[in-house]
Formats: sequence, C-alpha cells, structure tokens
Amino acid sequence: MRPAFVDHVEQPILPPLQKRLPNDALRATTYLYYRLGLIEILPCYQPFCVAPFKISQVNAEEDRLNEARSTERMIDVAVCTFRRASIEETLQSIASQQLPGDCRIRVIVADNDTAPTARATVEAAAARLSLNCLYVHAPAQNISIARNACLDHATAPFVAFIDDDEVATPLWLGALLAKLDETGADVILGPAIAQYWVDVPAWVRSADLHSTRPVIRQGGAIVTGYTCNVLMRLAAFEGRRFDPALGRTGGEDDVFFSSAVRDGVRIAYAPEAVVYDPVPQERANLRWLARRSFRNGQTYARTMIEGGGNRVLLFGATLAKVAACLGITIIMLPAAARWRRALIRGTLHAGACARYLGWREITLY
Repeated sequence: MRPAFVDHVEQPILPPLQKRLPNDALRATTYLYYRLGLIEILPCYQPFCVAPFKISQVNAEEDRLNEARSTERMIDVAVCTFRRASIEETLQSIASQQLPGDCRIRVIVADNDTAPTARATVEAAAARLSLNCLYVHAPAQNISIARNACLDHATAPFVAFIDDDEVATPLWLGALLAKLDETGADVILGPAIAQYWVDVPAWVRSADLHSTRPVIRQGGAIVTGYTCNVLMRLAAFEGRRFDPALGRTGGEDDVFFSSAVRDGVRIAYAPEAVVYDPVPQERANLRWLARRSFRNGQTYARTMIEGGGNRVLLFGATLAKVAACLGITIIMLPAAARWRRALIRGTLHAGACARYLGWREITLY
C-alpha cells in the first residue's frame, strides 16, 4: 500500500536527494521506487521523475545554459557623475546598446558629490530601463576618487568609461569590443564628437576644438588615452589607479594611461565607436579652450618628466614650438578658425614650458 502524500508539503524529496546522488543514480533510484509503489510524487514533478529520458533532456538543456553563461563576456560600464541631470540620457544610451549575443553589461555609477544627490535619479532610471546598475557614493568633487571607485567595484574582465553628459551611439560598445578582439590591444579609444548649440560662433564649430580623439604618432603608436570614451582590459591595470592629486586640476587620465603605456600596455583606436559630447555654452569660447589647453600642456610635460626626459632640453624644444605657433597665428589672422586653432596649440606648448619651469598645474574644474 502506497503511503499517502501530504498535499501541502512544499519541499519534495528530490532537491535533498539531488545534493547527494549523481544525476543518473537519482533518476534510476527515483524511478524504481515509484514503480514499486514505495513513494508518491507530486504531479508537477512526475514529468521529471517518471520518464528518465525527459530528465536527461532537462539536464542537457541546463548544461547548455551553463556553458553559455561561462562563455558570456561581461563589461562593466563606468560613469562618474557630479550634479548633472544629463546622467539619465547617458544611461538611456547605454541601455540602448546593440551588443553581440555573448555580451552582457553592468553599469557602475560613481556619484562624486558630497551627499548622495544622484542616487534617486540613477536608481529610478535603472529600474525604468531594466539596467543592471550599481550606484556608488564616492565623495567629494575629485574625479580621481570617483574613477577609482569604479575600478574598485569592477568585477568584469572589461571596463568601459563614458562621461555623464555624453550620449553613446547604439553600436558604441560593440565597436570597441570588436576592435579589442581585432587588435589584441589592452585599451581601445573611441572618438567623443562635440555637439554645439546652434548660436555658437561659426569659428567654434569650424575649428571643432572640443571634440576628443587620440593623437596617433607616426607608425600608429598611441602613447596616452582618456576616459570619455574607452574600453580596457581590467587585468592590464591591476593595482593601477588615478592620481587623486590631479582630481581637481584635470589630466589624471592622461597620466594614468601614459604611465601604463610605459609599462607595456597597448592602445588602439576604434573610429566607429562614437559618443556625442554636448558642449555647454559657457565653454564655447576662446578663454575656456586656452585654459584647458594650457593645463593639458602642463600634464603632458609632467608625463615627459616622469618618463625620464631632460627638463632643459625639453624646455628649449617646446619654447621653439611656442614661437612657431605664434607665428602661424599671425599669418592665419584672416582665417577665423585657423588662427584660433594655432593659438590654442601654442597655449598647450606654453603650459608645457611652465611645467618644465616648475609651475604647478592650474585648477580647471
């Protein structure tokens, strides 16, 4: 006589047994006990226990799913934010990525404000967009601290950075990943293309000094990078972090990547991996561009000194470049965009000269 099975029992006998018996032994034993009338099985479990071949099918499907999960490539997308409502649009563009089938993403948002002011906005946007998102509070107003928080919380083998006022095109991450596979490089940079207000001066749009692209040397070498559009292998940066001393002046990403290149990290460029960078009206002027260029020159000089360069020789060569740029600026005065481009280039070299003379970096942000 078969024992009565209590209908309200929520834990069937199978899960405990499955922890102790191999699948084949579990199927054979359960099936034999059932046929001999020694156990009763809930109807919902009968398809998995009465017919052993069905269990094999289920197990085979589980094996396929587990294998697929093991071959999936995870990317942590890092976004550092500070009091910008545009973070919602950035998250929207990340959620709209057209990714390869073997790729999944998680977003890490590091809030650099003193108080966690972006938490509600980020968490609401993540829920609305069905984004796997981790919010991290990383105070205060030092971009290096926020970037390091992203690296500290990254668990995926690949980490991408995008700014909180940028919008990624749908193929952005896919293009970065494809170039990484193609080249085998440790870092892939993409272009950050400036978007201007309709009423900016014509020379601003024509000179396009706000867009960001890598400097590619003769032979294709790229010796530094930036964080407004990048994908990198996390293992290549084990133990390396952004310098908090540069978190207010800017240039922390330049130092971060240039030091990595000196240690053997390779950088490549994916021009198809586009993000758009809206330019605030208060930055669409010559004064702001000159200050940024001067600080970039100071940062560049710092990397040259750290690389073992001779200050005196570097200063002499750079001073000659300042003079050349000033000459070009005068010659190009009839062309509004060209003379301003030459002047901004000259301020970059002037910033380098200042650093060679021992001036400290100016605070840009």
